[in-house]
Amino acid sequence: MVDAESEAVTSETEAEAPTAKPMSTSIDWVDILATIVMAFAALTTAWSAFQSDQWGDTMSFSLSEAAAARTESTRHFTRGGQLSEVDVSTFIAWLEAAQDELAGGEIDVTDGYVPDPDTSSGFLYERFRPEFRVAMDAWLATRPLINPEAPPTPFAMDEYQVAEESEANRLQQLADEKARQAHAADDNDDKYVLSTILFAGVFLFAGLSTKMRSRMGQNLMLGFSIVLLVSGFVYLLSVPIQV
Repeated sequence: MVDAESEAVTSETEAEAPTAKPMSTSIDWVDILATIVMAFAALTTAWSAFQSDQWGDTMSFSLSEAAAARTESTRHFTRGGQLSEVDVSTFIAWLEAAQDELAGGEIDVTDGYVPDPDTSSGFLYERFRPEFRVAMDAWLATRPLINPEAPPTPFAMDEYQVAEESEANRLQQLADEKARQAHAADDNDDKYVLSTILFAGVFLFAGLSTKMRSRMGQNLMLGFSIVLLVSGFVYLLSVPIQV
């Protein structure tokens, strides 16, 4: 009698006990896809950080080169100005001597001026700077002492060039070019920094997709992350690469 009652109780207990659910073997594709998306975002973020650093270095180097070129340009401009003053001073002294000699009949310019070392003008002519003498010879060929149509001074001739000033102009142009390169490098640096912000959004939405309870919420967050990933990748294709 007792055994029968025990068996009845045992049967009722087993009937009331919840049946254990079998372990789910289905694959959560949202988690897998979110992991893949975040992996790509990590790679592109690392690439953006690397390129940002490269462009930052380029900007620094270009600014340094621009500053050095400007310093050298200023030095050459100063030296060129000093040489021009020497040319002007010696020319004025020569002109005064030549006019005095012409008035005194010491030189004859009928066939053009021929420097005579025994005269003051010839003495000064021999001491012209080689650069200035080229312009002086071209000016003298116009017979300025008797030709009113001649250019007023040799400084008005195309032949008058001061190498120091030409070098200063070249260095100034180089400095301007380096400054433009630094500005472009800074812009590219900013673009890569912006791309890291896009990829940070990828991490945010991909991570949220694994925490949402509803399938719709998961798909929505994962969709946002994929859109940002593709947008960031396309954006990177438009930005120059610094190697």
